[in-house]
Amino acid sequence: MTPPKNRLLEGPIFRSLLTLAIPIVAANVLQSAYQLIDAFWVGRLGGAAVAAVSISFPVMFLMFAVGAGLSIAGSTLIAQYVGAGNREMVGHIAGQTLLMVILSAAVLGVAGYFLAPSLLRVMGVAPDVYAGALGFMRVSFVSLVFNFTFFVFNSIMRSIGRPNVPVLIVAGTVVLNFALNPVMIFGWGPIPGYGVMGAAITTLACQSIAAAIGIAILRMGFHGIHVRRSDFIPDPKHIKRAFFLGLPASIELSARALGLMVMTFVVTSFGTLSLAAYGVGGNILQVIIIPAMGLSMAVSALAGQNIGAGNVARAASIGRLGALLGFGSLTLLGMVVFLFSTQLVAFFVPRDAEVIREGSLFLRIMCLSWGFIGAQFAFAGVFRASGNMVVNMTLTISSQWLLQLPLAYVLSKHTSLGAEGIYWAMPIANVTTALVTGAVYAHGGWRKKRLINKEEIKVTEEILEDEGIH
Repeated sequence: MTPPKNRLLEGPIFRSLLTLAIPIVAANVLQSAYQLIDAFWVGRLGGAAVAAVSISFPVMFLMFAVGAGLSIAGSTLIAQYVGAGNREMVGHIAGQTLLMVILSAAVLGVAGYFLAPSLLRVMGVAPDVYAGALGFMRVSFVSLVFNFTFFVFNSIMRSIGRPNVPVLIVAGTVVLNFALNPVMIFGWGPIPGYGVMGAAITTLACQSIAAAIGIAILRMGFHGIHVRRSDFIPDPKHIKRAFFLGLPASIELSARALGLMVMTFVVTSFGTLSLAAYGVGGNILQVIIIPAMGLSMAVSALAGQNIGAGNVARAASIGRLGALLGFGSLTLLGMVVFLFSTQLVAFFVPRDAEVIREGSLFLRIMCLSWGFIGAQFAFAGVFRASGNMVVNMTLTISSQWLLQLPLAYVLSKHTSLGAEGIYWAMPIANVTTALVTGAVYAHGGWRKKRLINKEEIKVTEEILEDEGIH
């Protein structure tokens, strides 16, 4: 199969961005629907149940960051072999990446299952939240193998130019998730209700189905890629290559996830009300960020093809247009959320007036800065495309750990703002990070580096050398 690279090297940039971004955003929106559906049904159990899911989210987000980062390596290598016309190696790299990621998920899942009680105690979870959080977190750790497997399948489909395939799979499992969630949470007939843990059990079942379908598609040779049984035999050379190529992305995403976890520690110190409000607002924010992430992935793919073709000027135009689209679209969404913040929070927690009030305050404070997130993600997509992985890592770590977290602590603990200080730290960090990222982008250092050389597959080794990874 010939990848659709040539179509990305000419013609209107806007059209190319939409062609790539729409299916990516659709898949990500549907994937995030799992969290929204959980929040919708769990919210019917009250504020303590919402807090139980909220306290678990940063931990699981950290796990997902590791899986997503490692899957990026596979998609990068697969795209190179597809461009070289080496279908045998496409299947082999897909098998090795799946093997690496599944093994990583198994180790993390087992460790997390047994460490969950200690982790919750360290986080200072309230007694009325602990039982629900423990059940939800443990089942979520069991789900990691299936989550990671589908992450890799999704990235493989993008790399071979078939981003629509995961959309269809996720759409079906999301419908199933919505139907099964109330049954597993509240019970029905002979089926007992499992409360908060029921939401995690439903997600486990749906994710296992999605992973199984993905593996079946790869094994049957559909869509121009065929993963044979022999491709799952460990190949240390390719496992090592994929692991270290994905390491920078995992570090970047993990740093972001750890920042969310530490932020949750700070929020937890203000009680269940603030934690529930932060959880509802965080769920909405995760949905809003999805278009920015999809646009960033599309910018990265489109800019990467043009950089590889030597058309750096067009890549620069892609970054600028992507930033404008990200800023405009997320600013518009932020304005809508500002106007309907109370209704949005009430949708998730309809019978808790205090959570509705606090959650809507959180949303109104942070939502008008969302456009800066969109612009920053677009610029980051160009950095990834050009091979400047360290730049993205540095910006992420600085934003989370040197700006947002210290600011949240100082404003909440050492001013009269209290928990509201945590909310204000987010827009300040968003705006500052976007401005710094834009300045780095405008400086143009990223123009001097190429990520993909379409003539030589051995460019992978050059990427590792450029990143200082061996």
